[in-house]
Amino acid sequence: MEGGFGFPFGGDPDDLMRSLREFAEKQTEAMQESQREQFATLTLNTAVELTGAALSQVQLSGTPDEQAIAMRDAMRVLFPEAVALVSAARQGFMRES
Repeated sequence: MEGGFGFPFGGDPDDLMRSLREFAEKQTEAMQESQREQFATLTLNTAVELTGAALSQVQLSGTPDEQAIAMRDAMRVLFPEAVALVSAARQGFMRES
């Protein structure tokens, strides 16, 4: 049998182990990257959905100017939270292995 020590696949067992280790490391890196992208995507979607849902709950009344002021007041409260979620998502996308 080739490869010494009766190793059935031929070649050097150390080379095979090294190749398997490299393959496992690459798979781990790819999985971590995929998880970061999934986290970022879910975080972005959450920010959009929460902001949209909150703004849809604002009950506007009065003149158009009063409605605009009420909507701006609501956005002043909601958008910093949305920005925080988007920032977290961005860090998930941009983080390097």
